[in-house]
Amino acid sequence: MPITVEILDDKESKDAIESVFSYFGYIDDKFSTYKDMSEISRINRGEIKEADYSKDMARVFALSEETKSKTGGYFNILFPNGKYDPSGLVKGWAIHNASKMLEEQGTRDFYIEAGGDIQAHGKNSEGRAWRVGIRNPFNIQEIVKAIYINGEGVATSGTYIRGQHIYNPFRPRETITEIVSLTVIGPNIFEADRFATAAFAMSREGIRFIEGLDGFEGYIIDRSGIATMTSGFGKYTQEID
Repeated sequence: MPITVEILDDKESKDAIESVFSYFGYIDDKFSTYKDMSEISRINRGEIKEADYSKDMARVFALSEETKSKTGGYFNILFPNGKYDPSGLVKGWAIHNASKMLEEQGTRDFYIEAGGDIQAHGKNSEGRAWRVGIRNPFNIQEIVKAIYINGEGVATSGTYIRGQHIYNPFRPRETITEIVSLTVIGPNIFEADRFATAAFAMSREGIRFIEGLDGFEGYIIDRSGIATMTSGFGKYTQEID
């Protein structure tokens, strides 16, 4: 997937960017279900037992179980085919970890985007809050809503680019067709991403689930093009000083 990293701090920005991309390469090698020799692929083939999981793999499985509990079972990395796919959590988790790496290196103003999931920190090149656009799922060249963030994470789950890749664990044979896009703003991208995935699996009920989460806001677009937002979403549509 495409990855964008923008660092505005002049000092050591090249080294910082290289460290981030190196980290994402490590994550892809370990968690990609498309790579035969990744750790997750080897787990799915039964070549690695739970007792022998790497530290990061064990952490992701633990976080997945935690998320499953917090979402009433709507987040589940065990798919109907009996294979594990933690990508609904790993992407946001990896972006969050990369952002912490930059902060620890003293980077103040940066933006990381991977596959539509975003973590921003500090200010943009104009000294303002980072502006993020929510795409029209029926015309991805069009932006239907602009939001402003400074430290929060933004994740969008949907079927308009990757097709039906999210499933409802309680109705695994049914495709999710009532909604096409669900965007979540959270305290960081890890939190936003994992709950966006679960909320999308809930279909129309997902926006109510996000409404009930402290510190989160959501914006959903249904198959008719009708948008519904949580009660506090509007504060992110106003530019932050």
